[in-house]
Amino acid sequence: MNKAIFLDRDGVINKETGDYNYKPEDFIINEGVKEALQYFIDKNYLIIVITNQGGIGKGLYSKKDVEILHESLIKELSKEKITLTEIYYCPHHPSTSNCLCRKPDNILIEKALAKFNIDPATSYFIGDTDRDIQAAKKSGLSAIKIPANDNLNKHIKKIK
Repeated sequence: MNKAIFLDRDGVINKETGDYNYKPEDFIINEGVKEALQYFIDKNYLIIVITNQGGIGKGLYSKKDVEILHESLIKELSKEKITLTEIYYCPHHPSTSNCLCRKPDNILIEKALAKFNIDPATSYFIGDTDRDIQAAKKSGLSAIKIPANDNLNKHIKKIK
């Protein structure tokens, strides 16, 4: 089985501004992210992003906007020879619909576990909110909560 690092997006990979991040020009990768991702890849972890994108459900931006932003992130990381295994996002918002894919629910994590034959016992979820940690625990992942916008590289020692 494979092992993986699951990451929240806003606040972990990129700067959480308190507003919705959907424009590539406003997307700022946090300090230490590229180094941490390279470390995880060198340790043979798959890298999977799980993100709530409730602004889609609220009609603030579209799925296409999110996909363009993710393409921009993938292109930026590829300059450092970093490849993300997958990016999953929930387009729903609790004010407009009910779903099982929005964290703290864990359907997107379960989907990744099955698709990539991932062993949850050897995998981690790094997030900056309680809902990230709750979703991780529901799937049997080790959970690491970090402060929003912190240097991810400071936390790699928690990964075995």
